[in-house]
Amino acid sequence: MSTARLTVVHAKYTLLETARVPIAIIGGLVFPALSLLFFVVPQRAVADDPVFASQAVISLVVFALLANSLFGFGLNISEAREKPWDPYLRTLPAPALSRVLGQVFSTGLLGLASILPVIVIGALLTEATADLWRILVGLGALAVASLSFMFLGISIGYSMPSKAAIAVVQVVMFGLAFGGGLFLPPFLFADWLNALSQFLPSRQAREFVIWAVQGGELEPWVWVGILLWTAGSLALALVLFRRDEGRRYR
Repeated sequence: MSTARLTVVHAKYTLLETARVPIAIIGGLVFPALSLLFFVVPQRAVADDPVFASQAVISLVVFALLANSLFGFGLNISEAREKPWDPYLRTLPAPALSRVLGQVFSTGLLGLASILPVIVIGALLTEATADLWRILVGLGALAVASLSFMFLGISIGYSMPSKAAIAVVQVVMFGLAFGGGLFLPPFLFADWLNALSQFLPSRQAREFVIWAVQGGELEPWVWVGILLWTAGSLALALVLFRRDEGRRYR
């Protein structure tokens, strides 16, 4: 079988395994929507302003994929490595890339599903607005920008046991969320924090999706940073996958 076909097989059965535990899907759908209801909708100064409301919705959409990627990959992979089924899969003649991309497609699909309630609530309860074609472009930009989150989650999952992964995922998630301007708009940052946040993938993802939805000028540090983080985190995930395989079977 080709790498592409093996990737589809891995993605299919990972989705089926997740679907057998419905609460895992429900939690991912509800949490981002509740964040919008609690932190944005009650603040009418933000919710009633089309620009601020749209950016707040976009920020929480990025946070939804960030949280789903880190938890979905980091915890699921670290837990799977401690069960007998995963060592068996590792003995099969499949390239590392097929399993990594299979995880990306399956968990990424669930992550994209988690943003739908956020978009619906933002459209109904705030003044957030955008043309349909802009929304579609924004979803494409979101899918591209979130790849680094997924690869970082994979790296965490293959580098440590589940008990350690829980703590690391939480620290990384909230660090990237606060530092990337997903909870607090970057224009409220101090100058040094604003400059530092531009190196974070969460800030780059936020600005990239806002540019896709609202237009304007795209700064070079945004798309260059996305390319570097995606390539670097993918390389790290593949290296840690191979290192884990060597430790397990040598």
